[in-house]
Amino acid sequence: MKKQSALWNDRHHGFVKFAVVTTVIVLLFLLFRSNGVINWIRSGHEIRRQEKMIREYRKGIEEMDKTIYDLTHDKDSLEKHARELFRMAAPGEDVYIEE
Repeated sequence: MKKQSALWNDRHHGFVKFAVVTTVIVLLFLLFRSNGVINWIRSGHEIRRQEKMIREYRKGIEEMDKTIYDLTHDKDSLEKHARELFRMAAPGEDVYIEE
């Protein structure tokens, strides 16, 4: 404690007080203004979340494109898809419905 009070009350006490106050003001300015560090971190999280959503949507689109291609170019897959969608069966075929 003696060292701190000595630093605060020595002949450079004016500069020390100025440096402390200036540092506090700069930190508050950087942290809490509209484009400060806190908003920068929030924006980074939001960007990563949206990039993850973009990857998921692209994966879904690729799966749908594959399904569309299979349904338009392969008669067997079209028939299989229709039977699964409408829960229909060919004569003599066993059907198991899971829900």
